[in-house]
Amino acid sequence: MSTDSKDDAVFKALANGLRRQMLDALKAAPQTTGMLCEQFSQLDRCTVMQHLKVLEDASLILVHREGRERWNHLNALPIQAIHDRWISQYAGHAMSVLTAMHRGLESPSE
Repeated sequence: MSTDSKDDAVFKALANGLRRQMLDALKAAPQTTGMLCEQFSQLDRCTVMQHLKVLEDASLILVHREGRERWNHLNALPIQAIHDRWISQYAGHAMSVLTAMHRGLESPSE
């Protein structure tokens, strides 16, 4: 899969609020699919599994099976890659613009 395709999968996965909540739930510790179903009781098991599939396809979770249990582990590396590729570069540019504006306000040209 190309880098652009991987980025697209991550952005697609992160675009949904429920999936972001699931990632937040996995921050503290891995959870079984059953545990996540209990946490997101407003959803049926099939819907939870569909969201987990999108997260897994984007490599945002890693799945480990133990017997009949499916353990879901957070994988933050794709988020870090998005940060490194997109957010940090644009944040640096935004800071330079703000610094220039601040300097302009401190010493206005007359």
